[in-house]
Amino acid sequence: MSTTALPAEVDTAIQATIKAQLPVRRAGRRSAWQRYRVGPILSYAMLILFAAIYIYPFLVALSGSFKTDADATANPLQLIPRDWSFAAYTRLFTNVPLPLWAMNSIIVTVVVTVCRVFLDSLAAYALSRLSFRGRTLIFSSLIAVMSVPNVVLLIPRFLVLKQFGMYDTYMGMIIPLIVDAGGIFIMKQFFESIPVSVEEAARIDGAGIFRTFWTIVLPMARPALVTLFILSFQGSWNEFGSFIVSTQSPGLRTLTTGIAGLFSGQLGSGNQFPLKLAAAILMTIPVAVIFFIFQRKIMNTTEGGEKG
Repeated sequence: MSTTALPAEVDTAIQATIKAQLPVRRAGRRSAWQRYRVGPILSYAMLILFAAIYIYPFLVALSGSFKTDADATANPLQLIPRDWSFAAYTRLFTNVPLPLWAMNSIIVTVVVTVCRVFLDSLAAYALSRLSFRGRTLIFSSLIAVMSVPNVVLLIPRFLVLKQFGMYDTYMGMIIPLIVDAGGIFIMKQFFESIPVSVEEAARIDGAGIFRTFWTIVLPMARPALVTLFILSFQGSWNEFGSFIVSTQSPGLRTLTTGIAGLFSGQLGSGNQFPLKLAAAILMTIPVAVIFFIFQRKIMNTTEGGEKG
């Protein structure tokens, strides 16, 4: 089979065209490579900027807690104290009943968190698995309750606690918080993602409804339980309005109500910025520790459903 040679003029033109296109292709590749590098750099720069904006107030509070009163007043936003001082933390454990406030907060938070995780899960399982009249109405009512601001319920809550003789007691602080509509909603949505066939084997073996819930379904809902645990702990630890209307004795003050007293100037004259900031920093430590321990679990909210 013979091949026909191209004329010299045509061959020269083709080679010139190829050489002319090579720089364009290289430039196009270089431009795509630059876009590939610039995109992540801009994304990380934006994330760093937003993180700095979010963390900056916390750093100001942390720095201010180690300042003197004069330094905190003259330079409130300066991150490095001119004169380092631990006087604010010393006063918190000597002139302020911080251990009592912390103990009250721990008691209420632990009891409320345990009860809320159990009762919310139990109610959510009933709404997602049991068939009874009014189930849809009850769930719609829960959604409606979630839309009501908590401040609207403060006065009715005070009247109910007063009527039942629970005002200014631990029971009055705990009982209104042990069930949460948002927690029931979270658990119900997760239970519905678990196949019903998982429970059929247990029922065939003679397990009742509660045993099926406790031994089969609840262990599979571990990611949702961790999420509910963190939200319940954080919510009850930082609760303020409910404690204001349910107590008046100084011996029942929690960290939120006690620190609010510091901010209202109950310790005397002056702004006392370091003392207030030190109290706020100490109060955030338990919630931060709980969150960092379970932060991976709270993000894997579909783990149990996929295994089912």
